[in-house]
Amino acid sequence: MIISVASGKGGTGKTTVATSLAAVFGCRAQLLDCDVEEPNCHILMKPVFEASESIPVPVPIVDLDKCTLCGKCGEVCRFSAIVVIGNQVLTFPEMCHGCGGCSLLCPEQAIHEGSRELGVLETGFAGPVEFVRGVLRIGEAMSPPLIRAVKSKINPNKTAILDAPPGASCPVINTVSGSDFIIMVTEPTPFGLHDLRIAVEAISHLAIPFGVILNRSDVGDNEVQKFCAQRAIPLLAEIPYNRLIAEGYAKGDLLVTSAPEYIRLFLQVFERIRELIEGRRSVSKDAAS
Repeated sequence: MIISVASGKGGTGKTTVATSLAAVFGCRAQLLDCDVEEPNCHILMKPVFEASESIPVPVPIVDLDKCTLCGKCGEVCRFSAIVVIGNQVLTFPEMCHGCGGCSLLCPEQAIHEGSRELGVLETGFAGPVEFVRGVLRIGEAMSPPLIRAVKSKINPNKTAILDAPPGASCPVINTVSGSDFIIMVTEPTPFGLHDLRIAVEAISHLAIPFGVILNRSDVGDNEVQKFCAQRAIPLLAEIPYNRLIAEGYAKGDLLVTSAPEYIRLFLQVFERIRELIEGRRSVSKDAAS
């Protein structure tokens, strides 16, 4: 089973939820930190990394002796990573998404693929939990290839928990695609609800079942609960504000370490997710028959 933990905005407690789920599931869990621009699961999980590998991304290299300046390479590149201006071919490696279209369509075969380092992929263990994370190289703006590299390490024999980037942009969609379930973590504030609406609108197109965990549930209003009820979105859990959790978080401690009574709540979240997935599959089978 693959569970993605996402949020419409930063600071809602997404990583707190992802790490807590991994911790309570122990050796049966694999935690993958796909928030490659700002990975921080390691702060709470304290893993020991056993391996690290550089993740390259292909970039075009032009042989000017063969190039006829026809401009077809620039026409096919939707990201303007390669353009022909006058008698020059300019390449912008940081904008290249590595699709290979320019080299494929070059009539003179004047373009071949080089590579540059996008970031690193690290694997190890946090106690019994298998741990994977990607770290984007400073200055890079394109994270999806590194996110895909992290996801390539998903262990099919374990429950994979993916800590997604915040928001509803391409990195989030790249992370949650292919998941069996998505947990949306939010907070009971106008900003939390606003960004939750945007995120729900985005992931609804993926046809992946999802539910909401409401963090700091007792410090705001009840508009998130109303929204979930109106949209028939399962409210998986509510976590009220707890000073012990806040103090533990400031020290880098897991929620379930600071407040062990929440272990049962997260195990119940797992069971609720299983029920929702199985229920959806049953409906699909009935519809097919």
